[in-house]
Amino acid sequence: MEISFKVNHPITTDQFIGLLDSSTLGERRPIHDRDCMEGMVSNSNLIVSAWDDSLLVGLARSVTDFHYACYLSDLAVHRNYQRSGIGKRLQSLTQEHLGPLCKLILIAAPAANSYYGQIGYTHNERCWVLDPGVTPSGGFTPIVQGCGTDAFLAGQLGNSQTVRWGHLLENGFFTFR
Repeated sequence: MEISFKVNHPITTDQFIGLLDSSTLGERRPIHDRDCMEGMVSNSNLIVSAWDDSLLVGLARSVTDFHYACYLSDLAVHRNYQRSGIGKRLQSLTQEHLGPLCKLILIAAPAANSYYGQIGYTHNERCWVLDPGVTPSGGFTPIVQGCGTDAFLAGQLGNSQTVRWGHLLENGFFTFR
């Protein structure tokens, strides 16, 4: 078995789904949502892949600025190829494409949580995840400038009963204290 490694080599959505399904990541990724999976591949800006001839057997999929932070979104190795060093090599090759100050950041799969400390990662207890549909709340007090709150909101709402906070913030209607 000779494994070849490629950087930013084209990967089809079917190949990506197949690899995730054949690794432990398929259980925690939306592999049945083809549009989402396609977006995950097409919007990543650093993908290192491992191939056994034409079979995708490993992948390190990242989003990065190449200088400060690289989020390793997926590290997947086909079940039949695990424990052969492919995952470590994918991570090393990812690092080789990053600047000297760039940190590799990931969220470990539950079964792999203890693995990363053994290979040199530092555990960070400050990681936070905001799930889809959850809106950040608190943290600032909006101050309406130049009018009463009721009059301001009535003028902004019209017949709608919701305020688009982004619009209000972008147009300078609020300040922070």
